[in-house]
Amino acid sequence: MTTPRDDDALTWDGDDDPTLEVGGGPDDSATEAEASTTDASASALPAGYTAVGKGADSLGAAPGEEEPVAEPEASDAEPSPQERAPMGNAALIATGVLGGVYALWTIGWIIGGLRLQGWRPFLVTDAMYQGSLWLAILAPALWFGTTFLLTRQSKPWVRFAWLAAGLILLVPWPFAAIGAVGQ
Repeated sequence: MTTPRDDDALTWDGDDDPTLEVGGGPDDSATEAEASTTDASASALPAGYTAVGKGADSLGAAPGEEEPVAEPEASDAEPSPQERAPMGNAALIATGVLGGVYALWTIGWIIGGLRLQGWRPFLVTDAMYQGSLWLAILAPALWFGTTFLLTRQSKPWVRFAWLAAGLILLVPWPFAAIGAVGQ
């Protein structure tokens, strides 16, 4: 025999609320008989609404409105052009690795650009150097974000081709030529 304390663990406060009853009780047959005798206008749905669940097939459109045309169900095997399948594990890992390389490129542009600061007076004016330094630092992040945004609906190989092109174009040449220590 269980104690009332044990029964408390199996119930929630408010379980005996009559508004929560879903059906399945002894008077279900009486409610179904009453529902079938109601007039058609009370059971009709306005335009734009769809009945779901038990007895949804018996509901029709409201008087004076035409029945909505059922759309053919799309097969689960092939996604529509607007809905792309999520990235697989390999694509997700490759995107993460490429994102890490782009982060290293950003760090390379920061270090290389700051190493060139001593040579700046011989090359360009201060305002031009600062503007180009910030553009060079932001370029890898902008390329990665733009490529990722614009190739959302494309095939994965297109995204990786653009990301690979960005890796080649955005090599931090000041860091590659001078290095972190320099001469």
